[in-house]
Amino acid sequence: MEVIEDKDYERARKRVEELRAFYVHLFTYIAVNLFLFVLNMISNPGTWWFFWPLLGWGFGLAAHAGSVFLWNPFFGKDWEERKIKEIMEKEKKRRE
Repeated sequence: MEVIEDKDYERARKRVEELRAFYVHLFTYIAVNLFLFVLNMISNPGTWWFFWPLLGWGFGLAAHAGSVFLWNPFFGKDWEERKIKEIMEKEKKRRE
């Protein structure tokens, strides 16, 4: 029973790490882009150049959010389990 609890704990810990990383990314995105907006308004209020980093980084942030909160067909939990088993089998064969 302890092995199952350890696995559950490890999965929960990994999920918390994923969430924390996303929220740090989100906070950084907001802070940096707010700074760029203010800098743009002070230095060149007629041209809105701050929009381009906001948009580009926004796509990256959206992808990060998708990988944390939505289904990820490429690197989901099933993929992780299959890859772990594959690596363990290769290591076992290598030692034999």
